[in-house]
Amino acid sequence: MPQLLAIDAGTTGIRTLAFDLSGRVTAVAYRPLTQSFPEPGWVEHNGEEILRLVLETLTEVANNVKQHEDSVLAIGITNQRETTIAFDRSTGRSLAPAIVWQDRRTAARCDALRSAGLEEEVRATTGLVLDPYFSATKMSWLLEAGVGNPAKTLALSTIDSWILWHLTGGTNGGVFATDPSNASRTMLFDLRTGTWSPSLTDHFGIPMEALATIHPTSSRFGSLAKNAVPELAGVPISSIIGDQQGALFGQACIAPGMAKSTYGTGSFVLQNIGQTFPDPPNGLTTSVAWQLGANAPLTFALEGSAFVAGAAIQWLRDDLQLIAQSEDLEPLARSVDTSDGVAVVPAFTGLGSPWFDPRARGTITGLTRGAGRAQIARATIEALAFQVTAMVDAMVAAGGQPITTLRVDGGASSMDLLCQLQANQLQVPVERPVSVETTALGAALLAGLAEGALPDVATIADRWRSADQFQPMVDAEVGRHGFNEWLAAVEQSRGLAQDE
Repeated sequence: MPQLLAIDAGTTGIRTLAFDLSGRVTAVAYRPLTQSFPEPGWVEHNGEEILRLVLETLTEVANNVKQHEDSVLAIGITNQRETTIAFDRSTGRSLAPAIVWQDRRTAARCDALRSAGLEEEVRATTGLVLDPYFSATKMSWLLEAGVGNPAKTLALSTIDSWILWHLTGGTNGGVFATDPSNASRTMLFDLRTGTWSPSLTDHFGIPMEALATIHPTSSRFGSLAKNAVPELAGVPISSIIGDQQGALFGQACIAPGMAKSTYGTGSFVLQNIGQTFPDPPNGLTTSVAWQLGANAPLTFALEGSAFVAGAAIQWLRDDLQLIAQSEDLEPLARSVDTSDGVAVVPAFTGLGSPWFDPRARGTITGLTRGAGRAQIARATIEALAFQVTAMVDAMVAAGGQPITTLRVDGGASSMDLLCQLQANQLQVPVERPVSVETTALGAALLAGLAEGALPDVATIADRWRSADQFQPMVDAEVGRHGFNEWLAAVEQSRGLAQDE
């Protein structure tokens, strides 16, 4: 049976999955990824560990496929997007720890550039906001830290390019490339031309020769080198896509107006807005969703990003030890009917959309002597829904198409309570798909498209199936109960890190 593989290089772990051509998962391998927090607001990964886990999981799945005498048609790569790595293409070694998308170390640098008047050009050119979330100031920081020597072989890239280069041969002919979905999250990509912006690379001090070549999302990037995973030698790598855009495609949000929300380490709401690049919307970003082949136009997505979602559940489990395992959160939250006025704002690394405040910090407000574990648990789940509600409200206010259905995925979407709260707040149906591995599925399907194993996107859309649908169960006023109080708590969380 022909298989499509997807490498999903996420923030907290690396997995490789095999799919048959119907989109059914046939094999999966996973390894957790070490998170490092060397200073307040700093988040780092080890590039060599990422590569090692990619090879381990890819080998495990390859052996599983081989046992079943199946064939692998193509491989797709999907990745945490803005995370930035510097490496030397003459040695293949990383030159510093990778700076993770959640990292806020360049907040002061962003403030200085904003004061110098650069934000308007950033917004008009890239569709993004001037924020440490994105890659450009991370690259500048790495250069200032001295990673620029030797300059001729320096690579500054997102994680997809690091993985691709090694899998296709590394120092022996490795392909140094990315796709528009990842490039558009660097703050260096011109959405109108589909190329790196000479003006912005100059402003940020990034040498153009250190950046990856941009190939279409669904296209053949190269083939797996024999010394990477011998069992897969010669198999084409035929798609690269940022994780959130991968989930949008995997959720079959093919038509303009369709939207999905991923509740992963962070929460991300993306709406397909078609092939017309809009004016920059307040509090939101515009990115490339995908490019389906060399001569295809770019498809754009309107996006809202909350930096902490599932990471808040990990915090309750690992740091506060409020729960023993993540699965305990929902039963604990359901043991009470309300959060009794407790509000959680999980702004551990600042606030994302629609505020983009890197100096906000996490808060718990409304505590009384009667508040306990259950109220904090429920308030945390409510916060995950409130963040998405705020982003959808911003999309509507920015003139985006009204969302009539929200498709959800990510680890926290397994909680029925979260999905029901979201439906109540937005007053639209919330649909959870049969396959929740939508990020990897999107990468696999795009690889299949590139190799002709799947005929067209209409076929992919027809095959999407909902496993669960959550209809609004209360009216709009009741559904929004607590949201305004939570917005007040958000305001209290802002600016708390102003002296960092």
